[in-house]
Amino acid sequence: MISAKLFILQRLTALIMAPLVLGHLALMIYAVQGGLSASEILGRTQGSVFWAIFYALFVFAVAIHAAIGVRTVLFEWLKIRGSVLELLSWSLGLALLVMGLYSVYAVTA
Repeated sequence: MISAKLFILQRLTALIMAPLVLGHLALMIYAVQGGLSASEILGRTQGSVFWAIFYALFVFAVAIHAAIGVRTVLFEWLKIRGSVLELLSWSLGLALLVMGLYSVYAVTA
């Protein structure tokens, strides 16, 4: 069962992700319709503190949100409990966080 704190945290991360997803989609539609290539997009994001913060916040929210969601699925569907449940769910969250932040760094540095 998901605790009340995790339930609230997952809803808060969803609130953070919603405008970031809309911003990301709007940006992608604008870039594609504007005829920008991947290299031109990367040229615009490199060195940008704004985009680094935008996508780093996105990565943090997604990593937390996904870890809690996977924790719930593991608990309800696979009946995994206790420390194994915690280890699996938070390991996934940490892996998503590390990979996501690495990607943000690669695109904005």
